[in-house]
Amino acid sequence: MELLFKTKPFDQLSTTELYNILNLRNEVFVLEQNCVYLDTDFKDQKAVHVLGYYNDELVAYCRLFKGGDYFENASLGRVIVAQKHRDKKWGNNLMVEAISQIESHYNQKNITISAQLYLQKFYESHGFITTSESYLEDDIPHIEMKRVVN
Repeated sequence: MELLFKTKPFDQLSTTELYNILNLRNEVFVLEQNCVYLDTDFKDQKAVHVLGYYNDELVAYCRLFKGGDYFENASLGRVIVAQKHRDKKWGNNLMVEAISQIESHYNQKNITISAQLYLQKFYESHGFITTSESYLEDDIPHIEMKRVVN
């Protein structure tokens, strides 16, 4: 069971793709995590979007930014795997794809993220190290993490 990845800048997303992205983000970040916040933050327009499909269903997603658009380094965020598919460990596939796409789209290897604290070990398994104390973002504990490649 492999995911099929598509990577597109905002202006190349179809309305159906955008709708599916926003729906998945709302399912996870608003409903599942019970976090009331405005997901449409006007950062999507600057991002490159990584969409992971299984049987033509969007089941994994994240967005990528070049250095200077979000953090000094390149970054990624809104990392999601649909709840009903998390047992397949596709978050690992998504991270490998996202890191590869940052390198190919932006020619950058160093990445900074704002990670939910409970996912610290997951991101560490992909080469990220914690670079801040815990802080609240939308009432959820987060930490800054960096992946530095020399």
